[in-house]
Amino acid sequence: MEDAIGLRKSAKALEESFFAKENEKLLARLREESARKQKRKVLAEALNIDDEKVLSHLVDLDLSPEAIVAFSLVPLVEVAWADGQIQPKERDAILRAAEERGVTPESVNHELLENWLHARPDRRLLEAWRQYTTGLLDELDSDERSLMRARVLGNARRIAEAAGGFLGLGSISEAEKAMLEALESTFG
Repeated sequence: MEDAIGLRKSAKALEESFFAKENEKLLARLREESARKQKRKVLAEALNIDDEKVLSHLVDLDLSPEAIVAFSLVPLVEVAWADGQIQPKERDAILRAAEERGVTPESVNHELLENWLHARPDRRLLEAWRQYTTGLLDELDSDERSLMRARVLGNARRIAEAAGGFLGLGSISEAEKAMLEALESTFG
């Protein structure tokens, strides 16, 4: 009888151990799924993309949200500085774009962006952006590259147009046109 009680206790301990390990696996999977959803949300906001296939691919590439936010904002800052100064409307448009991408005023990313808007970033920032972009594009299929190109260049063009020309009738300076062309060349 004592052997039967001992066997039942051992079976119960084995069962509890098995289910504890299974629960740990399930919990880890739930955490991973939650992290993927959060990363997908941040990427969707940062790039203004709702294409699930593209977002899944970007999540699979394990891109950091901070890198993607920088990827989307550096071209805007570079276009705004192209003519040597940032116009108030360009600044406002960049800050709005940053907020749409989840960059909140109290964040370090916002502070960095403010620094870029007050003093022109070092040229190495644009070179780092180009290197990152080239590497990212190598990982994407042609549809994904086209989508990225359209989003980034479209947003940069909106910044260039933000200052407007005479009476706000959109004119893009020659320096801004040159920067847009330089950005476009990065996309091949």
